[in-house]
Amino acid sequence: MLRCLILEPEMVLSWLNLLAKLGFSNITGIDYSPSAIQLSRSIIEKEGLSNITLKVEDFLHLPEELSGFQVCVDKGTLDAISLSPDGATEKRRQYVSALSRVLRPEGFFLITSCNWTAEELRNEFREGFELFEVLPTPKFSFGGRSGNTVAAVVFQKT
Repeated sequence: MLRCLILEPEMVLSWLNLLAKLGFSNITGIDYSPSAIQLSRSIIEKEGLSNITLKVEDFLHLPEELSGFQVCVDKGTLDAISLSPDGATEKRRQYVSALSRVLRPEGFFLITSCNWTAEELRNEFREGFELFEVLPTPKFSFGGRSGNTVAAVVFQKT
């Protein structure tokens, strides 16, 4: 049984439901906002998904019992932390430390970011994680240059 931790504000609208419908179990979704958890809970109940646990938690200050996860998914949390007007650099360090604490050895971390390139993410997670795969994402061209609209990267905890 895979233990999955979803680190996603407005999490229900994507990964939680998808993973539950694909047969994953023991899924934990966290958000620091009680109203986001309440909204998520109502959607989960409406869809009849019973294999998801929701908790009001701040990822940067997680309790010890939230650990040992095999998969951790982030779609927006690091982006939000990176835009913090006070202490973004320190908060990113806390994020990497918290991620390392919650993932078991050889666990996987999947991140989708609209603010970071795959290479920047690789640099951000160089301590304790190795690049597993860069996933294909939509591309665009402008002014003779091309790039990706988002970065989607899979890391494995070393």
